[in-house]
Amino acid sequence: MKYRQLTKEQFSELHKEFAEFLATQQIDAKEWNKIKEEKPSMAEEELNIFSDVVWENVLSKTEYLEHISANHINLFKCNSEEIIRIFIKLNDENKNFLNEAYFKWFLKNPLDELFEYFKAEKKYLKERNSELFELIEMGSQISKGELFTAISQLIG
Repeated sequence: MKYRQLTKEQFSELHKEFAEFLATQQIDAKEWNKIKEEKPSMAEEELNIFSDVVWENVLSKTEYLEHISANHINLFKCNSEEIIRIFIKLNDENKNFLNEAYFKWFLKNPLDELFEYFKAEKKYLKERNSELFELIEMGSQISKGELFTAISQLIG
């Protein structure tokens, strides 16, 4: 398995796609129930294969990731050959990016002296989608890139 198996909730959301995936292998609902009961390891393998297909599809389409913690924000633009990272450091322990009111204040006052910005880019050390998956597993979320774009324009 290249990534990790989807959660029960994710499988539930993708039940139609999973049924279509099984159908490509000539497995209908009756056959699937039989496999789950009589050959659980084969059923597990089908779940793993489907999970990898889904992850590969999602990661291939991912352009931006972001990870927001109490005192830092990491914004990533995921190009095909390299990843660009903007790191924002909050220099006030009494404030917190996870507080909605304070986050909104940050968005309106991004040039305040409380914030430090760092920007860098690097080539992928591994296969692109594997690196993006690792960032997601460490807490990054897929985003539309609005915050990355706004901050990138701000800091140049």
